[in-house]
Amino acid sequence: MINAIIFDFGDVFINLDKQATMDGLKNLGISHWNEDLDQLNLQYELGSISEEDFLFGIQKHTNNASIEDILQAWNAILLDFPLYRLEFLQMLSKKYRLFLLSNTDAIHIDTFEQKTGTTFYSDFYQCFEKVYFSFEIGMRKPNLETYNFVLDQNALQAKHTLFIDDKKENTDAALALGLQVWNLQVGEEDVVDLFEKKIIQ
Repeated sequence: MINAIIFDFGDVFINLDKQATMDGLKNLGISHWNEDLDQLNLQYELGSISEEDFLFGIQKHTNNASIEDILQAWNAILLDFPLYRLEFLQMLSKKYRLFLLSNTDAIHIDTFEQKTGTTFYSDFYQCFEKVYFSFEIGMRKPNLETYNFVLDQNALQAKHTLFIDDKKENTDAALALGLQVWNLQVGEEDVVDLFEKKIIQ
């Protein structure tokens, strides 16, 4: 029986447009996503480099784009967060122990909070016992230590815990540790379909 649920954030609660950021960066002179940019992104998501180092690192790959333009392109990925998903989460929080585990960076979280406002994001965070952002804990999915950290910190049993994520590599890693998983198919499924999926009763 499931008594705890660990959720991903992007494309589970907040809608994302990954192509919008790629298009935005392309307009700034970055024709393709390379290994250097990938490492910059990983380091920033782990909180191991500063926002300044991250932005200046990207700037080196552009046609001398401004930091403001880079920020705009970087945040283009963030779309809306439908209210009905928050309301569903609030209902779930009365029945289950809930946790948020997201690979994300400080820029995206700051932008999400500014866009939605204090009341909305406070209501969202209050649904969870704990919120885990990769840039704050220095770990990211699908590394097994990340899942074990959340399980151990909260005395969760893997077999009684459901993990929901849109990336198969992340749900596969959780499955290997014995968690129940739902690899949510973006565009075809919605987190509010949870009970219809018969994953939990």
